[in-house]
Amino acid sequence: MEDHKISRKKFLGLGAAATGAALFSGIGANAVAQVLPEDKNGDSLKEYILINVRLEDGFEYNEKNEVVATKTALYNLHIADGKIKSITTGKSALKLKTVDAKGLLMLPGLRDMHIHIDKTYYGGTWNAAPRKGYTVKDMITLEQKLIPQLLPDSQHKAEEAIKLMQSQGSYFARCQCNIDPVSGLKSLEHLQAALEKNKDSFGWEIVAFPQHGILYSQSEPLLREAASMGIDFIGGLDPTSVDGNMEKSLDTMFQIALDSNKGIDIHLHEGLPSGKAAIEYIIKKTEENKQLQGKTYISHGFALARMDQKDLEKIAEQMGNLGIGVVSTIPIGRTIMPIPTLKKYGVKLMTGTDSIVDHWQPFGTCDMLEKAKLCAQLYGWTDEFSLSRALHIATKDEILPLNDAGTRVWPAVDSEANFILVKATCSAEAVARLPKREGVFYKGKIIAGAIGS
Repeated sequence: MEDHKISRKKFLGLGAAATGAALFSGIGANAVAQVLPEDKNGDSLKEYILINVRLEDGFEYNEKNEVVATKTALYNLHIADGKIKSITTGKSALKLKTVDAKGLLMLPGLRDMHIHIDKTYYGGTWNAAPRKGYTVKDMITLEQKLIPQLLPDSQHKAEEAIKLMQSQGSYFARCQCNIDPVSGLKSLEHLQAALEKNKDSFGWEIVAFPQHGILYSQSEPLLREAASMGIDFIGGLDPTSVDGNMEKSLDTMFQIALDSNKGIDIHLHEGLPSGKAAIEYIIKKTEENKQLQGKTYISHGFALARMDQKDLEKIAEQMGNLGIGVVSTIPIGRTIMPIPTLKKYGVKLMTGTDSIVDHWQPFGTCDMLEKAKLCAQLYGWTDEFSLSRALHIATKDEILPLNDAGTRVWPAVDSEANFILVKATCSAEAVARLPKREGVFYKGKIIAGAIGS
């Protein structure tokens, strides 16, 4: 078996990640993108055994039937053609090359489900210009001036942002892309070029987002054109405070989505009462159009944080029944989202970075594990069980290694080999302590980090 072992250097050379590293003064040291060299020979590691990898096996309980610890053990994973083919213990009988995980914990790969990389300063000059007191309409006016300056190298900056996401454990992103009269379809074209360049090491969805308002900037024709260019969702923006006509704005968004067979992902920053009215109208329209059930998302949705509990419970139940999801950046301060209530009613929940160093805000490390930690901190999830559950916000379909009963449900045979390796004893510790991503894998290929010695 030793004859088949791969050295760290050779294994890294077989990865299919973008070249270089994104070094940027505005991002902390732990968030610097560590990516892997391209394979010069065109060879790739399509089949191997990942040995000595730590998987969660179950919970340990005290006399009060409370979870006090997480049990783990070492396993071998046979990975081939991007999928997990088997999970075994002991010495593998397969005569394949091996990669030694050296006891690192395997967790599901992370997904950044709301990010704007088509108009970022990341990878360029630091900029934290003041905008205190700016409204969304003020920001639209600012963007109309800034976008021509950002467009020339927007593809390069998007590529750097992808490297950053990979280094933080994200193998997939839902990218919000400006569709507006200033940039036309150029932002989309540049974003798609950046994503296509990384197609072997990264997955994505694209939201055609009318940042300047569908009605306010008369962007409907551009959105319809964008819908034919390989995007996945039609977006919208504050239908009352920006577009000035809630029903007409939402009707337009829904109609474009229906006509083009796309999903919906709307930016809704509005509070009460207009934000609540918009959510109720989105529920009504989704109920009327089965085609959009399970394909409709509300990003931000700050009104949900400001409703009284009775209204929130009713709306959350309706959203859960219709498959309307919420994509939250887990804001702190006065707008703490009611994630426990949404979870109670089966509302699909996801998180994302939103912005990394742009004219909207200078924060954002692209670390979805950090979002899980923030979630735990905000809602007081400090015990072993709750910390382990917090990871759900950052993974595909809210998958966790163990279900609530302590049965291992991930990884599973025949599932895609999208995962991270970290120095932690369990997912609860990983959420609480944010360990470095030692290895990031997409369809079985290492796309960031390093494992072995």
